[in-house]
Amino acid sequence: MTEPRLKTEIRIAAQVRRAQSAGAFALVARRGDPDAGAVAVKVYLGAGRARAMVQSRDLDGRAVWRDPLAGGAGFDEALEGDQPRDYQEAEVDAWLAKETAIDPDLWIVEIEDREGRAFLED
Repeated sequence: MTEPRLKTEIRIAAQVRRAQSAGAFALVARRGDPDAGAVAVKVYLGAGRARAMVQSRDLDGRAVWRDPLAGGAGFDEALEGDQPRDYQEAEVDAWLAKETAIDPDLWIVEIEDREGRAFLED
């Protein structure tokens, strides 16, 4: 059974508000489909390091967050509380550029937080 889904634009607005209220800098870098667009989050950690997370659905239809740059096995497993790896910011930006060329409905949220918090749904 799939869980009910909020519109993407509502979830993104809440995530940006959570980040900003916690003292992080957050913005919507790219708007996708307001109802059901996919979501990618870039967290800038400073010193040219960043993390990437993308939301997808598991086999049961539940929303899960994954590290899209982990490759093969890493991408197949949900983060489940684990933090994604740190990458060079250029690697994350290259992945995002490639994905936006493929998926015009992709939303990109960029967060600058030295603690690496992504402010995903609670």
